[in-house]
Amino acid sequence: MISLFVLLGSLILLRGLGALGVKRLASWREAGRGALAIMFLFTGFSHFSGLKRDFAAMIPDPLPDGLWVIYMTGMCEIAGALGLLIPRTRRLAGICLVLLLVALFPANVNAIINGIALGGNAPTPLWVRAPMQLLYAGMVWWTSVKEVPEEEVGRPQVEKQVAEHDRSSGQGAAS
Repeated sequence: MISLFVLLGSLILLRGLGALGVKRLASWREAGRGALAIMFLFTGFSHFSGLKRDFAAMIPDPLPDGLWVIYMTGMCEIAGALGLLIPRTRRLAGICLVLLLVALFPANVNAIINGIALGGNAPTPLWVRAPMQLLYAGMVWWTSVKEVPEEEVGRPQVEKQVAEHDRSSGQGAAS
């Protein structure tokens, strides 16, 4: 559940910076991508923390047991987070993160069914966990994989040109 708070807190912070003039964060899409990167860095690095044994306990029985799976999924989350921030790798990173979220969902369900605690806390109920996973996957898709409509690509430039035109028109009328 803390991952949701990290995501939402980061989104509010980054979008707030966008509202204060940080152009790179002026859109929900860009701020959302940054917030996802922060969340996946947080969750990825947690695979190497004291929680690693709790994560390992979540692995369903038919899958291989061991910390190597936890380390590998943590590295995938970190690589995906960094990939979201690089335009050239963004789309592939987004696709891989969505697939990773799907692949990890059975471990979350296993933790819920078997009451496996994470950091001493009870597992997030399925009725909360499933929508969270859908939110994460949908947000990754929207910020990284989904094609941006042509009219959105040029919107900041068009808005800038309109603002410049309005300023010059206002100055021309005052002269």
